[in-house]
Amino acid sequence: MDLKEICAGLKKASEILALQNAAQKNAALKSAIDSINKNRAAILAANKIDVENARKKGTSEPLIDRLSLNDARLDSICQGVQIVIDHEDPIGKVESGWATPQGLQIKRVRVPLGVVCIIYESRPNVTADAFCLAYKSGNAILLRGSSAALESNKAICSAIKEGLSNCKDGVPEAIELLESQDHSDVDKILNARGLIDVVLPRGGKKLIQSVVQNARVPVIETGSGVCHLYVDDQGDLDMALNIAENAKIQRPGVCNAIEGILVNKNILNNFLPRLEERFKGRVAFHADKDCLAALKDSAQKNGRPGCVVPATDEDYGNEFLDYECVVKCVQDLDDAIEYINAHNTKHSECIVTNNRARARSFQQRIDAACVYVNASTRFTDGGEFGFGAELGISTQKLHARGPMGLEALTTTKYLIDGDGQIRG
Repeated sequence: MDLKEICAGLKKASEILALQNAAQKNAALKSAIDSINKNRAAILAANKIDVENARKKGTSEPLIDRLSLNDARLDSICQGVQIVIDHEDPIGKVESGWATPQGLQIKRVRVPLGVVCIIYESRPNVTADAFCLAYKSGNAILLRGSSAALESNKAICSAIKEGLSNCKDGVPEAIELLESQDHSDVDKILNARGLIDVVLPRGGKKLIQSVVQNARVPVIETGSGVCHLYVDDQGDLDMALNIAENAKIQRPGVCNAIEGILVNKNILNNFLPRLEERFKGRVAFHADKDCLAALKDSAQKNGRPGCVVPATDEDYGNEFLDYECVVKCVQDLDDAIEYINAHNTKHSECIVTNNRARARSFQQRIDAACVYVNASTRFTDGGEFGFGAELGISTQKLHARGPMGLEALTTTKYLIDGDGQIRG
């Protein structure tokens, strides 16, 4: 891999994109949608190869679900690109402006970052999501996916490039996929100061930590998702059951699924049997000593004794990404907040309560990018937030936080106009 040559091409492409208007970029994105639809059969066939290879390696079904594409998911990818098209172009937006006493006219405007690289695992939809956000915000993008989704990524990237080539003002050189799976390539990317403007890791804890700890280029840290649901003793228990089921079971292999359910001590014996009955053995509960008896009694009564096991210290703060979760008793709101802040990854947290003061206290004191009251953490998603797509969920506090849409791929520049002023 000649990273210097690849990045030089991306740099030239970013310079062209930076001068294009919204109509030109939108036309190219529309052509990319058309090409994805045209090449739908080839993309699904490539994805089938990836899924079959994953099953041969013994990959868990939740992670295979994260890898899998179908017509509905391709529709969703195209819809996401369309929403990005419909969004206002952030480039050139004047954030603020003022005149100095010396008569200088100063404007702070939005500009692209330049050459963006994303290192990601499994999900082939990230290929299209990252591309369209980067392109609309005037950035060229280098994609380094995992071997698990290589065939899918190649097919999607090929379709996108074909679409850009078919558009009069399209810039197909603005997207490059590294097909090599040599791990030394990642080291080269992380040390490519002056070639790459920012790197984003998107995947598991190990990948993210490796990028953050070893990168010499700027990094926007996206987080693994150790998310929690706290069921307050003044909460609607039916609502809590619905949210718990959705947030844990709908797609357990994604970062916005919950990995822990905290239950107020006052409702323990009322809520836990209902939780076990609702989950019907679909989830293995790693229960602390206070929750163990109530869950076990219900599980044994219903013929599911194997779905409840004692929690270990390693379970607390673990991202299972599977049909497993911690269930823990807490004394009160303060205890829940203290536990969550000690064990979460600053991604998404939820409280179910009808007490407004407790709800606001939870939102103010929890250290996370997204804090929910009476709603599933599964909504932490660029599409659900109205961004169309996302580059990832940033769990850091600088530059961007939460689902990253178009504006997260921009920075600002000061434009200063004068008429001959010199500083005295």
